[in-house]
Amino acid sequence: MAIEEPKFETVQREAKFEVRQYAPFIVAETWVEGDMDTASNRGFKRIADFIFGNNTTAQGAQSAKVAMTVPVTLEPQSTSTKVAMTAPVALQPEPGGPGMTGAQRWRVHFVMPSQYTMATLPVPNNSAVSLREVPAKKVAVATYSGFNTESRVEEEAQALVAWMQARNFTPAGPPQLARYNPPWTLPVWRRNEIHIEINP
Repeated sequence: MAIEEPKFETVQREAKFEVRQYAPFIVAETWVEGDMDTASNRGFKRIADFIFGNNTTAQGAQSAKVAMTVPVTLEPQSTSTKVAMTAPVALQPEPGGPGMTGAQRWRVHFVMPSQYTMATLPVPNNSAVSLREVPAKKVAVATYSGFNTESRVEEEAQALVAWMQARNFTPAGPPQLARYNPPWTLPVWRRNEIHIEINP
């Protein structure tokens, strides 16, 4: 069964790297404490609870189910309000910051199905889950398979930053881990991506 993804156009592709232009979309998101695996599990459960019915519809009904989409995205929180935008420091908001390895606060989000607007989406009953509109953006992407350990994610993110730097792309935010498959998928068939937004 096909699962909806956010709409994008591929602008450039080289081996496992590409640049995509994404159309605007809406996400349901939550901030979660813990290491990458802990935060991922807690965040997934919290947002799944929302899309499976812990919500109130725009018409005032008690709940509505929202279709699952991919990817599920995980992003570490900056440890500083000032974000360095030059590679490879782009992964670590300040020198010595955690990057993808060692971060203890993460934003987890699901993209909402394109049939919805902010006005028609059910409202989360859990105040820890919020809805946000993401404007159109250009994103550098690295695609890979296998398991996502913190060290593997950091390695893939560093490789993407190096690729961006060689092409004079300036990061506009921290790396995000995007996962497309259920946990029982064999590692060789898993689709994982690192996303880094590019400054216009």
